[in-house]
Amino acid sequence: MSHTPFDILMEVSMGFTLPRTLHVIAELGIADALEDTPLSAKALAEKTGTHPDALHRALRVLSAHGIFAADCGEYTHSPASRLLRSDHPQSVRSFVRMQGIPALWHVWEDFDHSIRTGRSAAEKSMPGGFWEYFAAHPEHNRLFNDAMTAQTHAHVAGILNAYDFSLFSTIADVGGGNGHLLRSLLAENPKASGVLFDLPHVVEQARSIPSERITFHPGSFFDDQLPVCDAYLMKIVIHDWNDDEASRILKAIRRSAPLHAKLILAEFLVPEDGKPNWSLFVDLLMLGELTGKERTRTEFGDLLVESDFRLDRVIDTGSNIYLLEASVV
Repeated sequence: MSHTPFDILMEVSMGFTLPRTLHVIAELGIADALEDTPLSAKALAEKTGTHPDALHRALRVLSAHGIFAADCGEYTHSPASRLLRSDHPQSVRSFVRMQGIPALWHVWEDFDHSIRTGRSAAEKSMPGGFWEYFAAHPEHNRLFNDAMTAQTHAHVAGILNAYDFSLFSTIADVGGGNGHLLRSLLAENPKASGVLFDLPHVVEQARSIPSERITFHPGSFFDDQLPVCDAYLMKIVIHDWNDDEASRILKAIRRSAPLHAKLILAEFLVPEDGKPNWSLFVDLLMLGELTGKERTRTEFGDLLVESDFRLDRVIDTGSNIYLLEASVV
């Protein structure tokens, strides 16, 4: 099939139907119901309380894009659709469901506000903004934290294999959510202790799994003093904020950090070759929903210098995330 300029515009202009279909299929638990036995759409619809023809049409388009597989009128799992199962060790079902939260989906109705002003579209569609919304909606806040934990599951092995955390006695996970990464890190480094620093409602959820080696420290990195530690780890946090806000966060860490401390940022990197990359989609999510952005290696280096750190090295973890190690200056 030819891929003409017309085809490109049609696919992109109507492409919103693909992620929205994925959100709904994840929310309905279709991948869990499919299990390992090929099923027709009719049989799968009976198991899930959905409409047979509508489900078939949804799975048909997802299968055409590698999510599920279609064969002789029946559907089976593909490697991608298995990640939608709740019981998969690297499940991303929570993350996909979170992207379909109505309040987040409606942000894109106001995306022109972002393009016109450079500001978050969420300031129009979500009264109080992104973080206020989740603080005020516990059920969606749990889904958000579960989504971040699922994302961490996908990255934790690569992070632990790529970096030697045994060098540190005390490690702060700043903006660490449920604390999954910190717990995994401490399990690999039995002589270390940790501090989980995040907003009060997030830390309260993390406390439900107590730990003798973790100090739970509620607070805001914009308003409260951070703990004194040997290392400060932030996983996919700085991308939530624009350059001025990110510099404020990093300077807050710098004020508490001893001269020997290391800062380790785990972040996506925007490639500088101009080729398609899913980090570019995440960059637009940051623009529409928050005030943040994805950055290139050069941009991170400049941001760290502005915040009184020096970028020492960039480590590819092999899991679509990079570790940027910085020293205090």
